[in-house]
Amino acid sequence: MKTATFRFYADLNDFLPPGKRQRTLLYPFRGEQSVKHLIEAAGIPHTEVEAILANGEPAGFDYLVAGGDRVAVYPPFTRLELPMEARLRPPPARPLRFVLDIHLGQLARYLRLLGFDALYPDNNHADADLAAIAHESGRVLLTRDRSLLKRRIVTYGCCLRTLDPRRQLSAVLRRYRLYGEIADLPRCLRCNGELEAVAKAAVLDRLEAKTRRYYDRFHLCRACGQIYWEGSHYPQISRFLDDIRREAAGLSIVE
Repeated sequence: MKTATFRFYADLNDFLPPGKRQRTLLYPFRGEQSVKHLIEAAGIPHTEVEAILANGEPAGFDYLVAGGDRVAVYPPFTRLELPMEARLRPPPARPLRFVLDIHLGQLARYLRLLGFDALYPDNNHADADLAAIAHESGRVLLTRDRSLLKRRIVTYGCCLRTLDPRRQLSAVLRRYRLYGEIADLPRCLRCNGELEAVAKAAVLDRLEAKTRRYYDRFHLCRACGQIYWEGSHYPQISRFLDDIRREAAGLSIVE
């Protein structure tokens, strides 16, 4: 039986039992074990790990842990830029695109409202499908399911720690530094398609009488044809957007 010491830093402790948080842990193991396997055996998806140091030196997920090794494991940092040689993966391509599991419907709508490409597959998509979509399209997989993020083919993902969609949104915006990338125009809340301004005359035959009478500015989804205008729901959306702006301003002051 071999042993190695592991220390998990910052938010990675969220995945550990309370008695194992914020301390150096002694891990026994047999045979040849990759550091990725031992990290995920502790309950931490590899997508939550940004850097690993083995005996003070950068190590990849395929590093084979030896007896007596000292392993330090770090999450993504929002205020600290790691040198490229210390990172386990290159940063995801910008602009970021997301795919969300079936339990994150409200978060998908929030992201679309802010103009982010947020794919939200239907109930027929199994975990393997979501992992494949993330892998093949380079999307960031958002989920609360640790086992989904442990799938080998998932490169970019975020395990959300809360059930509250608004707090989930803040976690995503902060982790990926997205406050400065919020778009002026949302995406379609129904299908995630892009919106474009359209003349009232072009959609006049599809509007209810009161809508024709009181509104003049319209947008149309290029993908599904859904029509949008600043109706009775717009003040609520404006308050939501104001909250996001205040949140972004508060972070800027802190940083």
